[in-house]
Amino acid sequence: MPAYDRAVGALRSLYDRRIATPPVLERDAYFPHADLFIDACPAIRREAFDVVSSQVHIPRFHDVMPQQAEISANDGRDWRMFIMKAYGVPVAENLARCPTVAGLLREAPEVVSCVLSFLAPGKHIPKHRGPFRGILRFHLILSMPLGDDGVPACELNIDGEPYRLHDGECLLWDDTYPHEVWNRSEEVRIALLLDVWRKGMPADIELVSRTLYALAKTVISMRGVSYAG
Repeated sequence: MPAYDRAVGALRSLYDRRIATPPVLERDAYFPHADLFIDACPAIRREAFDVVSSQVHIPRFHDVMPQQAEISANDGRDWRMFIMKAYGVPVAENLARCPTVAGLLREAPEVVSCVLSFLAPGKHIPKHRGPFRGILRFHLILSMPLGDDGVPACELNIDGEPYRLHDGECLLWDDTYPHEVWNRSEEVRIALLLDVWRKGMPADIELVSRTLYALAKTVISMRGVSYAG
């Protein structure tokens, strides 16, 4: 087993023993600033479309994190990430293209990472688990392809439960639970993905989380985020 997988497994085991919350969580309790992003969804959508029309480089997820090739490069279809903030490190040139998002991030400091996610037609992200329960994933749909029946054509399945979200709908969830995604359409699905600092952790886990976060932030700051724009 690669060293990365061993480290991730040990980290998950620690958090699983100390934090017991369901896969999907209440926004009001864990991310009160969610409404700021929901209310601004039309403006964020316009900025996402502007990013696409400007032909700026948007890297594939496995270009950013080679360790994720199994889920990003598995089927030859793209999963691209326009990164605006990565573990507390802002990407100034990308934030400048999305002033609405930039303003919201200033109002919501608990958001540690922020990306626009572009899921290609037919893309399947196979079942996997995130590494770190110290953050939660906020998922806001900006552009959802619909099937002939009017049902969202892209499914997010979390711990065996399917979720099909329309434009403007959202979900706050724990990505350390098994999850996978299918885009069963001929159009790109666009979503705003935020990593939100988890509220109410036990003191010892809070300390571990702060240490890991500071380490990740330092590494990203040293290497830069030049791949993101």
